[in-house]
Amino acid sequence: MFMIPEEPKGLDADESGTWLEVAALMTRLPAALDAQLQRDAGRSHSEYMILAGLSMSTDRRRRMSELADFVAISLSRLSHTAKRLEKQGWLYRIPDPVNGRFTLAVLTDAGWEKVTAVAPTHAAEVRRLVFDPLTKSSSGT
Repeated sequence: MFMIPEEPKGLDADESGTWLEVAALMTRLPAALDAQLQRDAGRSHSEYMILAGLSMSTDRRRRMSELADFVAISLSRLSHTAKRLEKQGWLYRIPDPVNGRFTLAVLTDAGWEKVTAVAPTHAAEVRRLVFDPLTKSSSGT
């Protein structure tokens, strides 16, 4: 038996309002976070996320492919950015001792100091831009 597909259902008023807030957040958030990190640390958001991703690993190291997924950038872009961060002395790359086909990015002590110094102001900005508006929306204010 042939089924006629239903027409797509539109968003109701609440869903539409929520979607517009999410869309605005998705549009504005990357630039706002990048501006805060440039101002406070002289780093881009992707550079910060690379350092943060390494800092969250138990041994401060990750395979480059995993790090690219974590930061949501291409492996090629990660390689270029890692090269800049290496010049700053914040990370270095080595062959993976478990499987030499992979490369590990390793956070240096200087990289650890950089990311932990920036983390409080970055967290405050994330709280201000993301969590505070959500809290206000859910409390009805």
